[in-house]
Amino acid sequence: MAGKLTAAQGTGILLVTANVGSLFEDPENLQKTWLREFYQTVQSHKPHFVAVHCQEVGGKNYEASMHHVGTFVTELLSSDAMKEYSRVRVYLDENYKSQEHFTALGSFYFIHESLKNIHQFDFKAKKYKKVVGKETCSETLESTPSLEKEKFPQDYFPECKWSRKGFIRTRWALADCAFDLVNIHLFHDASNLVAWEKSPSVYSGTRQKALGYVLDRITDQRYEKLPYFVFGDFNFRLDSKQVIESLCSTATMQTVRAADTNEVDKLIFRESDNDRKVVLQLEKKLFNYVNQDVFRENNGTSLLEFDKELSVFKDRLHELEISFPPSYPYSEDSSQGKEYMNTRCPAWCDRILMSPSARDLVLKPENEEKSIVYDNIGPNVCMGDHKPVFLSFRITAGAGKSCQRGENIFREAPL
Repeated sequence: MAGKLTAAQGTGILLVTANVGSLFEDPENLQKTWLREFYQTVQSHKPHFVAVHCQEVGGKNYEASMHHVGTFVTELLSSDAMKEYSRVRVYLDENYKSQEHFTALGSFYFIHESLKNIHQFDFKAKKYKKVVGKETCSETLESTPSLEKEKFPQDYFPECKWSRKGFIRTRWALADCAFDLVNIHLFHDASNLVAWEKSPSVYSGTRQKALGYVLDRITDQRYEKLPYFVFGDFNFRLDSKQVIESLCSTATMQTVRAADTNEVDKLIFRESDNDRKVVLQLEKKLFNYVNQDVFRENNGTSLLEFDKELSVFKDRLHELEISFPPSYPYSEDSSQGKEYMNTRCPAWCDRILMSPSARDLVLKPENEEKSIVYDNIGPNVCMGDHKPVFLSFRITAGAGKSCQRGENIFREAPL
């Protein structure tokens, strides 16, 4: 499938991020569709190295979904579509009984049989080990030497309430280049009404703090600094106050308060004329806008001006141009592929970001424009409430010259 490696062609890389929580709520319908679309993406791009970062593995009730998780992993590893990937590493955080550790993250790495020289870093031994065979690690990821896993400190969580948020980092060496891959899940917007109160929202600040924590951790002095790709569910949202003011620029606002507490219960935006037609109704978990097409026309790119959370990190994180619609919140109805739920304002939550040196790897002059693709998976079918997002590119021979790496890159730790 991936074809012979040649110096001119380079090493095909496919990075995928997918919040898969919905797959375990309706495994019969959604899982088969999801896997089919994922396999089609692999077959279309023919990568030599595939990294899939999943969030919310197991869905809302992990204990009840354990069986479905096992089925999902078994299907991925035994499928015909992936049979040429002779080496596999799967890291599943299944330690759901430990509130202070559980992140529900799952990281999958597939290496094509034609890719001869690939090593993975052992964070305990501080050496690279050759990747052989297929391995699945779960439950005790904290003590697994081939990764770093952290849940955010409790004081980072809104109101200090634990939720499944954190990151997993792995480090790889292939061709003549080494880099870090970080699976991440940041905090969501708990209330549309709170998000609307000020610009930027309080939730945006919480995510900024957590992402800064991750970037500081993966670039600290414990290990050599390398190019890094951070991809996952960042939960980035459009600036609620600004986007609502834009969408409802000619509307008047009515505030409805709860009778018992006098707290704001809902906001209703109506047209000044046209029989005072309701344009937007906003509640804690309701974002009911009159015209969803605005989020789909031209892939919603007219709204990118309100996508501002990454700008704080402009010197540390880069992203290729977005040309796909907001990745969340899609309908979970298996017959609906393009409809958004009216729970949240659609946003680009699922992203693939990279350090400046990683961007140089992706955008090497030898990399023809057409060989770089940043897009979503399953645009016309239901993939759950999040559409997976992927980046396909090639690392060409000689990339290591622009890619920092230690001299001991292929000094292996004992197997």
